[in-house]
Amino acid sequence: MTTAPPSAQVASDEEKKTKRLSDKLPDKTLLKWLRDMMLIREFETRTMQAYSNAQIGGFCHVYTGQEACAVGTIGSVEHDDPVITAYRDHGHALARGMDPKFCMAEMYGKITGCAKGKGGSMHMFDKPNHLYGGHGIVGAQTPLGAGLAFATRYEREVMEATDKKRVCLCYLGDGALNQGALHEAMNLAGLLDLPVIYIVENNGYSMGTSIARGTTMADDLLKKSDAYGIDGIEIDGMDIRDIYDEFKPFADDLRDRQRPGFVNLITYRYHGHSMSDPQKYRTKDEVKEFQERDSIDVLAKHLMEDRDCLSEDEYKEMQKELRAEVREAVKFAEDSEFPDVEAELYSDVFLNPMAGLSPSHDYPIGEENPILEEAEEKDDSED
Repeated sequence: MTTAPPSAQVASDEEKKTKRLSDKLPDKTLLKWLRDMMLIREFETRTMQAYSNAQIGGFCHVYTGQEACAVGTIGSVEHDDPVITAYRDHGHALARGMDPKFCMAEMYGKITGCAKGKGGSMHMFDKPNHLYGGHGIVGAQTPLGAGLAFATRYEREVMEATDKKRVCLCYLGDGALNQGALHEAMNLAGLLDLPVIYIVENNGYSMGTSIARGTTMADDLLKKSDAYGIDGIEIDGMDIRDIYDEFKPFADDLRDRQRPGFVNLITYRYHGHSMSDPQKYRTKDEVKEFQERDSIDVLAKHLMEDRDCLSEDEYKEMQKELRAEVREAVKFAEDSEFPDVEAELYSDVFLNPMAGLSPSHDYPIGEENPILEEAEEKDDSED
């Protein structure tokens, strides 16, 4: 017997018609959301193919089905708001603006990847786009999220380097709710007024364990944030307009007050926890039920029927363009070189290990990160 994720309580269709914040957005914004979600979907499809062909190694967790979560929340904040997430991170990297070719090259372990091939699937970083990982240890990113939020306040209030208030988006899966690091971080965030928003991408399963079997108060996760005096909301993560309607004012309020927040973002992954997951803990009918509410289909239908800003032919052309873009990313990854072992194995170490505790070797600065190199070239051209 499987236990499906809880259903989000959403406004009625009649209420949505009269109260939607997203209705005020221009067509081009929603069209970009659609394109970003479709890019993630196509990217993950090719990722699975490459993994099956042994071109991608290690652990690999695809984001298919959850696209609206990253695109909708990131689309509700400012570009310089720091973002940090767990290991199902390809979607966040692309939603944040990472070039697909750097993302795919990292999947392949190539020197042209966003982490020069040293991180792989679970460690996407993009400093120019304020993405600070991709972290492979369950819940490990949650104290770092509090630290990033602390840094934004320190930069503004102590260093006086800016007068802009920022918030940090810290994503985690529902399995991380039971990690002690999260509770320590939430306690500090509540005590110190740290503007970090903990976004639980609640797809109902911690690997293969239903949330109802492994987490207390699974039917009311906001009790978790209540315990730390942190405001929390629950959102339907299968509709990107619902996400924007609810998350945008929530994030704006926390930014203004410089306070932490907690979001139970109810979503669903269409594939296994990782590429090696046999998925014996759920039925095909359950998966199909959520696929019938697919976030891409819901938004495309809205743009075609309600806004009348997208035709069927334009939709097909968008799909064609994105397939070509991802194919180019795959070719870029395939044609790129692997890191030179002697040059890169010991490079980019933040702090040299203590003598006698690690291999004796020089620890140099390695080859320039391709993302930073591209950002510098862009800045030079703008100057």
